[in-house]
Amino acid sequence: MPDKINILVLAIDSLRADHLGCYGESRPLTPVIDGLAVQGTLWEQCFAPGIPTHPSFTTLYTGLHPLTHNIVCHGGQAVLEARTPLLPELLLQAGYTTCAIDNLGWGKYAWFNRGYEYYLDPSRRQQMPLMVSAEALNQRAIQFLRGHAQEPFFLLVHYWDVHTPYLPPEPYRRRFYQGGDPADPANHSLDPLWQHPLGKTWQDTWFRWVGGVTDSAFVDALYAGALNYLDEQLGRLLGELASLGLEKRTLVVLMADHGESLTEHGIFYDHHGLYDCCLHVPLILRWPGRALAGSRRAELAQHLDLTPTLLAAAGVEVPAAMEGNDLLAADRQPPGQVLSAENTWQSKWSLRTADHKFILARRPDHYGNPYRELYDLHADPGEARSLAAEQPDLCAELEAELEGLIRRRLETLGRAQDPLLEQDITLGKRWGQIS
Repeated sequence: MPDKINILVLAIDSLRADHLGCYGESRPLTPVIDGLAVQGTLWEQCFAPGIPTHPSFTTLYTGLHPLTHNIVCHGGQAVLEARTPLLPELLLQAGYTTCAIDNLGWGKYAWFNRGYEYYLDPSRRQQMPLMVSAEALNQRAIQFLRGHAQEPFFLLVHYWDVHTPYLPPEPYRRRFYQGGDPADPANHSLDPLWQHPLGKTWQDTWFRWVGGVTDSAFVDALYAGALNYLDEQLGRLLGELASLGLEKRTLVVLMADHGESLTEHGIFYDHHGLYDCCLHVPLILRWPGRALAGSRRAELAQHLDLTPTLLAAAGVEVPAAMEGNDLLAADRQPPGQVLSAENTWQSKWSLRTADHKFILARRPDHYGNPYRELYDLHADPGEARSLAAEQPDLCAELEAELEGLIRRRLETLGRAQDPLLEQDITLGKRWGQIS
């Protein structure tokens, strides 16, 4: 029996924290995940410093902020510096058998498969890789677990079920829908979506597949149903872990790369905009005997903390250049603020403090939002009303702090230009007015 702990990362693309029962959801969507939280430690305030998927997973693997690793776009031209240490590489060098069930690491984005002895991608069987099911991923994951149960392993499974298009198996599609006819022509709640390039794509595919939907509440129910299906599939994988006798010596991490906007701020069924529906992500660690069961941590956490945490748990030295810190360390000093970036559909920075969020745009966005937004996170947790015009002094103070953080870090790195300005926006260029 190996002395090293095993590590299993359940990485769920586009999962909102607030749709889990353990984060306050009232519907019975996620009994398995909620049970995992009872058995482990939950971080109530974990945030993504870079969205969407490419920046987020790069932050996860490197323990570096996007400002440092320079991957700030999804589908961008920048590539990760080849000498940057990565979590799978460090664990492989330490004697772990490493495996990812994933589909990010192809072509110029090959850093997503660096360090994996096994890189398995069932989505290549799909015409649309986003539609690979949890069942298909689990089949490969279970084969790996059975074949390597006697070796110390690091296994990451990247699930896509709650990423658009939300298309769970048929029994789950209406399970949480309280309406009547989801295709009622008198319902115009989805009209704003058709003005977005994604809407034009989904109108000809996803919405045609489910019967010409017009009710946004039905799409929300599809997301909920997809999550409920995924939760059941996670139960099957965790059950296999237990049946193989691996549960007590495996650290299980449940996390998301980013959340999802389900019409909030006029953003329909995607993960852009630096609002909490996209930045606030779930984080649960179950480590029998080491992570206190049923505990909840209120301090700030970020994706860049995960690699130092997992390396420390595995007894592997954490590279000095990593910017995150061990979430389980007794002497951890949590950050007082979180700096986040997007340069995919929108080009913006945000600074989150204990009380406020300040958002600063580098380019105009299609939605016509102002360059500066300010939200009181206690009085207005849904970020519905910007206070930028009412509190110009606080706005200026937070802007100076944000710009100072960026400037000082760039100086340390020997770089001159903000990466959001240096790198062109990617998917947002589908809108003609964004250059």
